[in-house]
Amino acid sequence: MTERGSDIEFDFFDDEPATEEATQRRRMPRVGPPRGPEGPRRPTRPTGLTPLLRLLGLIAAAILVVVLLVFWVQSCRDSGKRKSYETYMTKVRAIASNSEQTGKELNDLLTTPGQKETDVETKLSSYAQQEAQNVTQADAIAPPGALRLEHQHLIEALQFRVSGLRGLSDAFHRTATAKNGDAAGPLLAAQAERLVASDVVYDDLFKDPVRAELDKQSITGLNVPDSNFVQNADVASARSMTLTWQRVHGASTGGTPTGLHGTGLVSVVALPENITLQAGTDNKVTASTNLAFQVSVQDTGDSQEVRVPVVLTIEKTGTPYTATQYIGTIDPGQTKTVTFSKLDVTSALGLRSTVKVQVTGVKGETKLTNNSASYPVFFSIG
Repeated sequence: MTERGSDIEFDFFDDEPATEEATQRRRMPRVGPPRGPEGPRRPTRPTGLTPLLRLLGLIAAAILVVVLLVFWVQSCRDSGKRKSYETYMTKVRAIASNSEQTGKELNDLLTTPGQKETDVETKLSSYAQQEAQNVTQADAIAPPGALRLEHQHLIEALQFRVSGLRGLSDAFHRTATAKNGDAAGPLLAAQAERLVASDVVYDDLFKDPVRAELDKQSITGLNVPDSNFVQNADVASARSMTLTWQRVHGASTGGTPTGLHGTGLVSVVALPENITLQAGTDNKVTASTNLAFQVSVQDTGDSQEVRVPVVLTIEKTGTPYTATQYIGTIDPGQTKTVTFSKLDVTSALGLRSTVKVQVTGVKGETKLTNNSASYPVFFSIG
């Protein structure tokens, strides 16, 4: 090998590093493998008032739900409570009405002329059975919790009525052969007082406390029923019961009235003006919706009178107006009144009319001259 050839060989190796360096400068940047789909991004924390407003909204919504739920629960509870009281009052009302009706029948029995003693005893026993059924029905009622004590007083009132009716029947039976009513009257009165007591217990220990409890519970629209057994408390007095025994005993021994019997018309007063009508002179009376005539009647004999009819007649153009009221019982020397209201005097306005009052004579009454009177009346407006 020549010297030149040797030079060429060295040139070859001397140029190689330069070529590699140039190649490196010409290379493209490496590109990595394609990336797959992007994963979930990390949420960015909001800034400002938005989080606070959202939190307040959630709290407000939660409070609203709680309030509405409380109102709903309270409404359901109030509705259920009212239903409980309403159901109770419906049951009590039926019993109270039945018992009051029995009291009216008793009043009719004791104020109807001609009742014999055996009939009175039988009817009194029947009334006692009716009241015993009312006690049974009342005892089966489950009252609202707040009315348990009052309900027991209701039962006590009904039991007083059972006891009084049975006692009256027994007293009439025990005195059937008595010669007079001196002993019978007080015995009957003691039993009749139980009936009066039943009304006191009903009103003071049941009706009034129940009303107070309904007000306390804010329950409106429910009426506590009345149940008045004794129509007239005077009937329970010893004097009145003595006269009742005499009348019933007399009917049982032949029905012929003994003693002096009679009634008398005392006065007729035009209400609300309180004008006492005078016979034989013109009376001016204002015709208003409140117009009424109050008639006073006295027992002028020495015997008790019952169911005394009082008839009022207004003679006017066309058909006369007629109405009748009854005095249940009236004792010797006693004066009682009946009132005629809702009078139709339209066709009598401005004209001279006649108001006539007639007290029907009782059995055994012989003097009737003081039982009636006629009054000339001018009805005016204002």
